[in-house]
Amino acid sequence: MKRKFIVGLGNPGKEYRCTRHNLGFLVAERIAEQYNVKFRLSSLINGFLAEVDSPDHKISILMPVTFMNHSGKAVAKMMAKNGIEEADMLVICDDLNLDFGQARIRAKGRDGGHNGLGSIIDTIGSSDFHRLRLGIGRPNHDDVVDYVLKNFLPQEQEMLPDFIGKAVDCTNLWLSDGIERAMEIYNKKVSKNNNDS
Repeated sequence: MKRKFIVGLGNPGKEYRCTRHNLGFLVAERIAEQYNVKFRLSSLINGFLAEVDSPDHKISILMPVTFMNHSGKAVAKMMAKNGIEEADMLVICDDLNLDFGQARIRAKGRDGGHNGLGSIIDTIGSSDFHRLRLGIGRPNHDDVVDYVLKNFLPQEQEMLPDFIGKAVDCTNLWLSDGIERAMEIYNKKVSKNNNDS
């Protein structure tokens, strides 16, 4: 049975749980809840891992505990252990270049300044993996590190469940129909308000 690999990016620890940089973790947790599976800490992989046996795929959901800047270490270990190919991996992460609430799924690309994506690209030696980028907007100041490590604003917190739900729906479409169909449906919604390519 084909294995699909979903990676949610974030930082471990309660102090980071509801910060903007942990949006990938929040989506991964919702996906696991959907399948009624629990995460367990894998010291071999260096991450929290949940496994799903669906009718169509074996699905592995990973939240690395290596901290964002070293996410690639856990991802590479998981890929090597299970013979996972880049085309079967979806990385879910926050994105400063999209407004809050916007989502864009891509088949490949550069890291866009995201340290987690950069770590994965550097470690596995390829950028040809699928990624779902979730907008958190840019701050009106230069301290980006402080911004991504802060909690969501109250109005963002109100919108967050629906935003996470949209990301889960996009991931489910990727699982069932593939990357092309997911891009067709979800990137079309973004393009009305955003010209990012």
